Amino acid sequence: MPELPEPPMTDAQKAPRSSPDFDDPPQALRHLGARAHQLRATTQAADHFNARDTAEDRDTGSWLISSAVAMSEELAGDIDSLARALKERPADAALQQTVAPLRVRAHQLHAAARAADHFLDQDTREDRETGSWLVAAALNLASKLAAEIDDGVPASRRAAAARPAVEAHDAGMTRRMAAATAPVRGAA
Repeated sequence: MPELPEPPMTDAQKAPRSSPDFDDPPQALRHLGARAHQLRATTQAADHFNARDTAEDRDTGSWLISSAVAMSEELAGDIDSLARALKERPADAALQQTVAPLRVRAHQLHAAARAADHFLDQDTREDRETGSWLVAAALNLASKLAAEIDDGVPASRRAAAARPAVEAHDAGMTRRMAAATAPVRGAA
C-alpha cells in the first residue's frame, strides 16, 4: 500500500489539547466522555470507509483508524490520570469504582485500534480483512466506552434545577427509555 501523505493540520489540531480538570472529577469525566464520543465517531467513519470498494476509500479508512490510535492512546492516558487523582481523594470512592472499568475498556480500545492499524497497512487480502474485523471490534469498544462514561457521570452533576427531567443529549437516559418503550418481539 502506498504511503499516505500527512494531512495538513487544522487550527483545532494545532491548538494545545485541553486536559480535563482532575480537581473536579465529575467535570473531568464529562470532558473524557466528549472525547470518547469523538473517538467513537472517528472509528465509525474508519469502519465505513474500510467497507468501501475503492482504494482511496480504504486509504481514508486506514488514515482514520491511525487517527483513532492516537486519540485512544491520549484518552486511555487521561483516564489513567483521573484514576490516579481519584486514589488521592477517598471521598470519591464511588467514582473510583466507576473509573476502574473505564480504564480497562480504554486500553482494550487502544489495543484494538493499534492492531487494526497494523493489519490494514499489510499487503495481503487476509491481513486487510483481519484489519477490517479489528476496526469493527474497535468501533464496538468505542461505543461501549462512550456509553459507559455517559452512564458514569454522577447524576447530581447531570441534572441542574432549571433543566427538564430528561435531556435530549443524556445518552444513558435516552438508551434506557428506548429499551423500556421498545415493542416486545412476538407480542400481538
